[in-house]
Amino acid sequence: MDIRFYNTLTNRVEPFEPIDSDCVRMYSCGPTVYDFAHIGNFRSFLFADLVRRTLEYFGYPVHHVMNITDVGHMTDDALADGAGEDKMAAASRRIREDKKSGKVPEGAVENPDDPYQIAQYYTDAFLEDARRLGLKVAFEYEDNILHATQNIDAMQDMIGQLIDNGHAYVGPDGVVYYSVESFADYGQLSGNTLDQLQAGAGGRVSDQDQANKRHPADFMLWKADPSHIMKWDSPWGTGYPGWHIECSCMARKRLGRDVIDIHTGGEDLIFPHHECEIAQSRGATGADAFARFWMHARFLMVEGEKMSKRRGNFWTVRDVLEGRATGRPVHPAVLRLELIKSHYRSNMNFTKKGLQDSAGIVKRLQELRTRLEDAAGQPADVGPDHPVLEAFGKALADDLNIAGAIGCVMPWASGDHPQPAESLAVLDRINSVLAVAPLAENDTAGQNAAADEPDVVSLCAAIDQARAQKDWTRSDAIRAELEAAGYDVKTTPDGTVAEKKLA
Repeated sequence: MDIRFYNTLTNRVEPFEPIDSDCVRMYSCGPTVYDFAHIGNFRSFLFADLVRRTLEYFGYPVHHVMNITDVGHMTDDALADGAGEDKMAAASRRIREDKKSGKVPEGAVENPDDPYQIAQYYTDAFLEDARRLGLKVAFEYEDNILHATQNIDAMQDMIGQLIDNGHAYVGPDGVVYYSVESFADYGQLSGNTLDQLQAGAGGRVSDQDQANKRHPADFMLWKADPSHIMKWDSPWGTGYPGWHIECSCMARKRLGRDVIDIHTGGEDLIFPHHECEIAQSRGATGADAFARFWMHARFLMVEGEKMSKRRGNFWTVRDVLEGRATGRPVHPAVLRLELIKSHYRSNMNFTKKGLQDSAGIVKRLQELRTRLEDAAGQPADVGPDHPVLEAFGKALADDLNIAGAIGCVMPWASGDHPQPAESLAVLDRINSVLAVAPLAENDTAGQNAAADEPDVVSLCAAIDQARAQKDWTRSDAIRAELEAAGYDVKTTPDGTVAEKKLA
């Protein structure tokens, strides 16, 4: 089946074919580990996971690499040259306050002035969240998630290449800059032109700073600064790398190619980050491309509004899973589905109603798995020409039409299954992409059932006893207690049962 993806570089949907038939090489921008990742971050990360799983669904081996940024990402990151302070320095101040207030667990970050401890704390949190949401690359951490601070030598090598190739220079202030005028295609990804960027778009806009650069949009590759929170020796002085150089180096180093198949990220990274990555990578290698496909997920809103701490709707993954966002805990499979079910090129509106709808889909698929496993035991062999799989794959191949893919699955899931072994095999294939029924190997379809929870079982028995005694006030009170705790309570011919809600 022909796969077509939208390519930000060309602004059109194009047929996808890997450069090498044996492997799709894919790089995704990962988190800056200065705080807990929020649901907008994870929309981008899960979009990349969906791209990978879709390619694997069609039989392509995928080598997927992601970065951990733990140095050089400045607080004013909308500016190509970076401005403000290193986000790790900002995290150090916040951690110090959070330790005083007890928000940071005892022993988690012994020394708030040590950026490596901070980075490890938030890296561990990211990996925990990512694995709970079924992000495949998170289970490959040791091999395919790279830390910027562990690749400084590669960055210095690339900076040296850029200087030798005439694409970079050392300014009077000792900063190594990339010369945007040296690269004719600068702005091709974002649509920016050098004329548009002339008036200080690089970010270092003071008269003195601009005097040190050949063009206002030239951006930093290395800054000599012995006082910086993290620093290394270099031919250009003790200091630290720019944010953009990190991904260029780590993608090339781990994927082993000058040109890769796919690069993903959020749309906020198109400029300056990805634009600068292209300039650096092509300037160093001389290749006519860095990534053949650039794919970007659009922004996430919450209940129709931009997510922000000021509005009180800024939610991390753990805020949602643990119930702080909506007032009720949410199963990881439900959050995963909610964050992938909207088309990646449309803004997503994260709502309580959406979570409830996703919970209904997850519950139906998980219940179907339980019924099929009880009836069949093991799945049978099934080919891609099965009508449900054919429709599912056709939707995914159409630029990840995930809504269409889910739409063709749910009527089948709700229907009869006279051949349960075949249906189980179909569900397995579908779930290799959706990853919600179950979400991971240690997840089970009955994870939310209350059957093994003694307190719930006893409360259900108490309802039955009260009803038998016609004590409706007591039975209603117990029912209300269970419902407030997040359970659906039902009266059946065999007595009262309670099931934990998914969201």
